[in-house]
Amino acid sequence: MDDDPRLTPARGDIAAKYLQGKVKAARFVAGEEFEISQPLVPLRRAPSPDAELMTQALKGERVTIYDRNGEGWAWGQLGSDGYVGWLPDSALRKPATSPTHRITVLRTFAFPGPSIKLPPVETLTMEARLTVLDEEGPFAVTSEGWYLPGQHLGLLDSYAADFVAVAEQFVGTPYLWGGKSSLGIDCSGLVQLSLVAAGIRCPRDSDMQQDELGRELSPQGAKEFRRGDLIFWKGHVALARDTQTIVHANAHHMATTIENTREAIARIAAAGNEVTAIKRLE
Repeated sequence: MDDDPRLTPARGDIAAKYLQGKVKAARFVAGEEFEISQPLVPLRRAPSPDAELMTQALKGERVTIYDRNGEGWAWGQLGSDGYVGWLPDSALRKPATSPTHRITVLRTFAFPGPSIKLPPVETLTMEARLTVLDEEGPFAVTSEGWYLPGQHLGLLDSYAADFVAVAEQFVGTPYLWGGKSSLGIDCSGLVQLSLVAAGIRCPRDSDMQQDELGRELSPQGAKEFRRGDLIFWKGHVALARDTQTIVHANAHHMATTIENTREAIARIAAAGNEVTAIKRLE
């Protein structure tokens, strides 16, 4: 992945200072750390609202910004998985506190006070990060003054026991290229969110995941799938639920679905895309 533009904050006119001597650029800058202040923020290939959605940044995530175009866009690198792209400047703020908790459910509401009868002020999605300052009854009170249901939050180091069970919660979620939430998700975003929820580091895209995760099974070993096995095609990834079924976000159904493994492999092969690898996390 050396010099992969998805992971390398370098352009001809500017690059991150830590890349000096490794890449060519007109100038090198140290960058400035910011925090994602909005619930779900697009990271795009170019500084335009109609540019390709490459991934999404979640509230509380850190990002190092190297350039601003003066037209509402900032270019930087996400701290979580190293992805590089353009974000709306309006979604950034200087970090004031360190996150203490993360959202552990698909979605939850933030209320302006300690009552579920109040109109919510925000909708937050899984893996968003917040600073909890206090508790009031069943609510956690955040640094924004929001009140969230305490049962929807976990400490940063409290992880799900079964990442496949996390993925299964997304069944029915609409497919969205570059999406990373229960409002819309793609295949590698589903795998990344599920593994991160279980405390397992995971890169963003399926080719990166194939390169970096697990050990590859031989054709003989791949005859018996186990829960948690990763099945890769060019540009696609699915999670085995058991010996017979997979869960994956896919454009065929335009949703996250559970399918029979052999039938899905045959369907995808008929479209000209054969399995490229089966990896096992151990």
